[in-house]
Amino acid sequence: MTERFARISDDIELCYETFGDPERPTMLLVMGLATQMLGWDAAFCERLAARGFHVVRFDNRDVGRSSRVDGPPPTLKQLLRRDPSAAVYTLSDLAADAIGLLDHLGVRAAHVVGASMGGMIAQTIAIEHPDRVLSLVSIMSNPGSLRTGQPAFSIVPLFLRRPPRDREGYAEHLVTLFAKIGSSVDLGRDEDELRAMGRASFDRGVSAAGNGRQLAAIVADRGRAKRLGRVRAPTLVIHGTADRLVRPSGGRATARAIPGANLMLVEGMGHDVPRGAWDRIIDAIVGNAARAGAGEAPPVPAT
Repeated sequence: MTERFARISDDIELCYETFGDPERPTMLLVMGLATQMLGWDAAFCERLAARGFHVVRFDNRDVGRSSRVDGPPPTLKQLLRRDPSAAVYTLSDLAADAIGLLDHLGVRAAHVVGASMGGMIAQTIAIEHPDRVLSLVSIMSNPGSLRTGQPAFSIVPLFLRRPPRDREGYAEHLVTLFAKIGSSVDLGRDEDELRAMGRASFDRGVSAAGNGRQLAAIVADRGRAKRLGRVRAPTLVIHGTADRLVRPSGGRATARAIPGANLMLVEGMGHDVPRGAWDRIIDAIVGNAARAGAGEAPPVPAT
């Protein structure tokens, strides 16, 4: 991994990595709650780069090697009451961080792809910084409504527990988590790969308080559905039919909110980006980007 750092403000520095030719159109990958940029598998990024993109993945603030933010995490009571005062920062702040990274890279506009909370951030970028978004892909996310995309009740306690403080325990924690929320092994969920990502994430730095602050930013958002009606970037919404963390109704609601958005439901996909669905997902992302400008993405190289 060739990690670099971008100074976004006096308080925020983001860790990022790039793949592919910087002269090609940039594709910015935004990851979700409590998940480092490693959630975008390097091989997935390389395959997008091979399709003609300059791919950028990064750690949001409060995860991985990006800056930790001062301020207390929310209490359980604040989360249950959706108390906006619990948030030290907002989804708009996280979106502004991503724009700051594009500024650091000298990128005027990018194809923006977000997963889970990253989808919420990507949506917010498209709403608040429309001139910086060539195309938008929202994966396993929702528009912030309490009526759609809500998790199965049995899943919630998994996100309220403090993660293990030892390396192997943290790796096993990820295996257990994705056994509950991830895709089936038939779609490529690999426990050894999850353990490896868990160990690498632990080595790069984990923070229960940071995870809580990110969750508070989600809870504080009062919904984006009406504002998403202003989005004009070509948009693709991807959601798994077996997602138990953000139910498929969240994807459907997102697609309804954005004019001209296409919805792709992936049978059997949970709350992850499983290797067995990469071909279809990558083709769809590339196809959506092509809607923003013919000829930007070359055909798949012969193998």
